[in-house]
Amino acid sequence: MRRRLAPSMVRARIEAVDLRRPDLRRPFPRHFARRLEGQTVLALGRRAKYLVGSLTSGETLLMHLGMSGSFRVVRERSRRPTAANAARLDPHDHVIFHMSSGTAVVFNDPRRFGIMELVAPGKLPRHPVLSTLGPEPLSDDFDGTALARACHRKKTSLKAALLDQRVVAGLGNIYASEALHVAGLSPRRSASILATPSGAPRAAAHRLASAIKRVLTTAIARQSTPAYRAERFLVYDREGQRCTRSGCKGTLRRYVQSGRSTFYCPVCQR
Repeated sequence: MRRRLAPSMVRARIEAVDLRRPDLRRPFPRHFARRLEGQTVLALGRRAKYLVGSLTSGETLLMHLGMSGSFRVVRERSRRPTAANAARLDPHDHVIFHMSSGTAVVFNDPRRFGIMELVAPGKLPRHPVLSTLGPEPLSDDFDGTALARACHRKKTSLKAALLDQRVVAGLGNIYASEALHVAGLSPRRSASILATPSGAPRAAAHRLASAIKRVLTTAIARQSTPAYRAERFLVYDREGQRCTRSGCKGTLRRYVQSGRSTFYCPVCQR
């Protein structure tokens, strides 16, 4: 999503902001539109599942998609409320950023679990959410050693540990299941199996860290392919189907952990 938005937003000025409701998961910050209008987006980054926009004002635009949020970029000839522009809007289009690049960046969120807030200059490193995050899964800081260190003596399950943003930032429910399958590890096993009593990484830790990088890299690469929606998952949402691992005759199962669905193969995931 960051890569898709960057060409329209980075080094472009926010000419106008349309708020079509007063809140998402929580109310928009005070004078949200007014504080954004006229500002140029200097950079658009990402930390875990947050989009991080650096503004010329020194403030940071922090955005989270929530459960159902999405962005789309629309080429527009005018910001005036013409019938043609109105026809392109969905009832769940809640925020529209009109950019000097000639595009409108539209945020759509049917369940309204998304978040948009403005962080004061110099306050981003101490933000309550961002300051506690673990390493990025695709960064050099994340490997089997880091994973073992974070899971050392943890009593929770492997699946729950992977969803703990303090262990690894931004890994969600779907790809945690996918990575565990690639690594051949049961989501129900204790997270502590990744480390020796002294905290050193076991082979399983290196295998799982590698699997996380692999499934995320593959998912990003497949985003633009026609078959992505139909063929993207190895285990997720495939309950009752044959395991996709070569030579495995197992049947995929669904198991609820901490209120979230986990999909796995009881035969090849040990």
